Amino acid sequence: MNALNKKTIEDIDVSGKRVLVRCDFNVPLKDGVITNDKRIVSSLPTIRYLLDHHAKVILCSHLGRPKGEFKPEFSMAPVAKRLSELLGFEVKLAKDVVGESAKELAANMKEGEAILLENVRFHAEETKNDPGFSKALASLADVYVNDAFGTAHRAHSSTAGVADYLPAVCGYLIQKEISVMGTALADPKRPFVAILGGAKVSDKIGVIENLLGKVDTLIIGGAMAYTFKAASGEAIGTSLCERDKFDLANNIVKQAAEKGVRFLLPLDSRCGDQYAPDCNMLIANVEEGIPDGYMGLDIGPRTEELYADAIKGAGTVIWNGPMGVSEWDRFAAGTIAVAKAVAESGAISIIGGGDSAAAVEKLGFGDKMTHISTGGGASLEFLEGLELPGIAALNDK
Repeated sequence: MNALNKKTIEDIDVSGKRVLVRCDFNVPLKDGVITNDKRIVSSLPTIRYLLDHHAKVILCSHLGRPKGEFKPEFSMAPVAKRLSELLGFEVKLAKDVVGESAKELAANMKEGEAILLENVRFHAEETKNDPGFSKALASLADVYVNDAFGTAHRAHSSTAGVADYLPAVCGYLIQKEISVMGTALADPKRPFVAILGGAKVSDKIGVIENLLGKVDTLIIGGAMAYTFKAASGEAIGTSLCERDKFDLANNIVKQAAEKGVRFLLPLDSRCGDQYAPDCNMLIANVEEGIPDGYMGLDIGPRTEELYADAIKGAGTVIWNGPMGVSEWDRFAAGTIAVAKAVAESGAISIIGGGDSAAAVEKLGFGDKMTHISTGGGASLEFLEGLELPGIAALNDK
């Protein structure tokens, strides 16, 4: 799967056309104020290209989970305000998505102007990919551009459905996501190291199986490491564990050995006597296992060294999922150590959205990474080798 087989905004004439652009403006809000505008800023190259090429730009996105009804706290108003500041002119907000206000604004636009539709998820039809709603949305425009990588794994009206009714191309953000990740998977600079964290093996099975045929080293952290440990007979105390996945875990270890992939699990763990930031803490080594009444909440210092060493000489690194409960300071050390190792490795580094992206940004390593994906779920499905509906729907070159 490679971006190059899909048309981009540069492959189509947009001059004088009304262009519907699906962006990912699902930004964090606190008391109606945007606390991080990275997703809005990420969409600017596509928007500016269209404006510079005399398009009439109609922007749309979802925000939060309003569950198909109008809820003022999920209004796109703060986004319209921030867009207006960033673009240097007023981006008018429609009062609806496909109603009178949207139609009127879209009809009266001039070239080089932009408007924003209200939250597409105010309509239950959006997430059902309802053809009538897709058609109504498409009727506002002459061309469709998808630049919302964060929702590209969803077959919704604004991410896929409208492509049935309009010429459909991708914007710069999707193009970059797919080409960076696609190249890493298809032709990685070696050694190729993948780091997977998070809670459950079951969430990452597809990714692990897809990567086993591609990587040189696979590093496992987070709670899912304890399923592998318990499957091999190690004591894991009260750590999170998927006991119905032991056969699968042992099979993955066996496959890695057969393929000559270095498969790394923690040598020690920082443990707590309860799942709470202020628990009693101890470090348990792999030799004795985790004592009864304690659960693993982060990788330990020996593991940090082992993992940092494995990352040091890498040519390409893909990282998805934290090493422990990184939102608690006492159990963030493992994630920090890995972030630092990746930042200093000089490798082509791809951070797969979600919690690992948040951790890297929070720790100030963002500018040291080659690419931080804007979509957690979408990047996971891409790493699994699955086709993303929001990209599949676009026109081939």
